[in-house]
Amino acid sequence: MDKRFHLNRRDAKLMGVGAGLADHFNIDPLLTRLGLVVLAVVTFPVGVLLYILTGWLASDR
Repeated sequence: MDKRFHLNRRDAKLMGVGAGLADHFNIDPLLTRLGLVVLAVVTFPVGVLLYILTGWLASDR
C-alpha cells in the first residue's frame, strides 16, 4: 500500500488537500475540511500559506 500523501482532485472542493488528507488517514473528508478551516482561522497567514503550498507541491497520483 502506498503511504505517501496525494491530492484527491476527484473529490476536491478547492484544491484537493482536504480530500487527500481524508484518504491518507482514512477518515471523513468533512472532518478534515473543518479542521483545515479551523487551522486557517486560528493561524491565519500561516495556515492559509501551508494549505496553498500543499496544493501546489503535492502530487496528484
